[in-house]
Amino acid sequence: MLSRLLYTLLFYSVMPFVLLRLSYRAVKAPDYAKRWGERFGWFTPRNTRRPAIWVHSVSVGETLAAIPLINKLQECYPQHQLVVTTMTPTGSAQVKSKLGDQVFHVYAPYDLPGAVQRFLAKIQPDLAIMMETELWPNTIAACHAQEIPVILANARLSQKSANGYAKFRSLVEPMLRQLSLVAAQDQAAADRFKGLGVAADKVSVTGSIKFDLQPDQAQVATGCTLRQQWLESGKKQAVWVAASTHPGEDEQVLRAHQQLLKTHPQVLLILVPRHPERFNQVATLIEQAGLRYIRRTSQQLADEQTQVILGDTMGELLMFFAACDVAFIGGSLVPHGGHNMLEASALGKPVLTGTHVFNFMEISKLLSESGGLLWVNDAETLVIEVGKLLKSPAQAEIVGQKGLQLVSQHRGAIDRLLVHIAAITGLAQQERGSLPNSQIKE
Repeated sequence: MLSRLLYTLLFYSVMPFVLLRLSYRAVKAPDYAKRWGERFGWFTPRNTRRPAIWVHSVSVGETLAAIPLINKLQECYPQHQLVVTTMTPTGSAQVKSKLGDQVFHVYAPYDLPGAVQRFLAKIQPDLAIMMETELWPNTIAACHAQEIPVILANARLSQKSANGYAKFRSLVEPMLRQLSLVAAQDQAAADRFKGLGVAADKVSVTGSIKFDLQPDQAQVATGCTLRQQWLESGKKQAVWVAASTHPGEDEQVLRAHQQLLKTHPQVLLILVPRHPERFNQVATLIEQAGLRYIRRTSQQLADEQTQVILGDTMGELLMFFAACDVAFIGGSLVPHGGHNMLEASALGKPVLTGTHVFNFMEISKLLSESGGLLWVNDAETLVIEVGKLLKSPAQAEIVGQKGLQLVSQHRGAIDRLLVHIAAITGLAQQERGSLPNSQIKE
């Protein structure tokens, strides 16, 4: 309790700097200056005539992964309203785009006792589901005090993060012991949670729900149409995507594309920065590289002179994957930890990634072992691997199909999670006719 009190006092003391950071980020992304009240639990309460299930994901990647789970929860528990929270404007935009008014959406409260109490009073959830790594001591303690079960779903924990948590064991262990379930992506993460104090009977390896992605067929069709337009209007022969790139990566991707154009002059690059506040900065980098480009937001079609399309939109990454021949997944040539490779694999695309994938160790290992993923280290090896796949479409097809097969083989994490949800909450007997035909994997 003393450790959580000290944590809370520290949190209060840094709040001015947190708000200053929001203001700073708002210079490039104005949405960071909006809806601050929600972050402190000040918002119009939902209509509590319906019970609620709360799902929290921090940003874009976790939100996209959570959408199939949210859809399944709506199907299985139709009497419940789904409350979906995020921490970032980009995550919020995904909720609004994909789910609209099907759910009640606000920002999650900062982990301050007053903010959390106001939030819980206004949504009154029967169950809280936190995605991946969203562990907040005051939030979990408040849920526990109100007998609201908390599930950490699609849970991942790198060794580096586990070592960091271990340094604050007096704060972390009581928090983890208040969780109703840790539904881990893999055995390594499960073992790390147990090592930090989670009881063995509260840890289950359910797998990654990212494998349960069902590509939006309308977006896929739009991507295929765009590809055809780009190939015809721009007289291009191939398209490759560099997705979710970070500072220090865009430069390497652009250098690689400059080299590729020497041997594949009719190849088109779609460059998609991870964060929208960097769109203008990356446009400047493209100009400095001497490459001719158009912005996706311009709605222009590529012509013979176009060498790069800057993907300066949100929510269209799946469409870009559908349009491409080869997909490089960013956050991996710099020590960011990587991003989800399975969206491209689910479309049968050959995937490349750098070696900094500590947030996706198990998924990248499985994909690599299956033959559906190829590794690169820098701009030079990126040129080599993309060039090989462009030169041999048959080999690219083989790599892509191996990734697709792996995705198909590992689906089912959501069904396994639903079995646990039913067992923990007892809601299944009230609203569901039958449980998924899945084995609970301990």
